[in-house]
Order: sequence, then C-alpha cells, then structure tokens
Amino acid sequence: MAIFTKTYDFLAWLTPATNHFPRAHRYGATQRLLAAGYAFLEQITEANNMRSGDRLRLLTIANGELDKVRLYLRLAHRWRWLSDGQYAHCSAMVAEMGRLLGGWQKRTRQDLDAARQARGAQ
Repeated sequence: MAIFTKTYDFLAWLTPATNHFPRAHRYGATQRLLAAGYAFLEQITEANNMRSGDRLRLLTIANGELDKVRLYLRLAHRWRWLSDGQYAHCSAMVAEMGRLLGGWQKRTRQDLDAARQARGAQ
C-alpha cells in the first residue's frame, strides 16, 4: 500500500534532518517528533494485520500520532529548525500520508458497516 512507502520515505527524510536541530533540544522535542513518526508507522503496520473493528481502532490511534507529527513539525519550523522549503516539503509528505490514512479509515468503516448489515440480514 502507498501509505507504507510514503511513511517510509518521510521517516527516511526526517531522521537525518533532525540531526541539524539544536543539540540542547534533541532529547526533548526531537525525540518526540521522531517517536510520533515511528509510532504512526507502527500503528499502520499493526492495523494492516487486523480486521475491521480492531483495524479502525488502530487507524484512529495512528491518526493521533500523525497529528502529533504535524504539531512538532510546526514547532520546529517556528523555532527555525526547519527552513521554509524543508517545512513545505515535509508538510506535503505528511498531508499525503493523512489523505491515504483518511481513505483507509473510510474504507474500513464501509467494510465494517457492510459486515454489520450482512449480519443483520441473516
């Protein structure tokens, strides 16, 4: 699925970019940003192995992690740790990941609704 490739590419770009963040903030802000990015990847990976209800729950958690990534990226840009160009680039990547996640959530909800309707028709 495309979301895995996009997330991998994002993390492959982000991880070395954070090496240029101020050393004094690498443990706090930088670790939180990277942790949220990796948690997003972990949640979508686990969701891929689940069915309907459990999958939707994990995708919702993944959405929360992606929101954290957005927040930490905005802070990094505000503090000038990311240039305008870097911020535009990574924001576009995160926006695409969000669209893919939203589509996956919508499809999962539809599958869940269809399964409920099928059980109700029996």
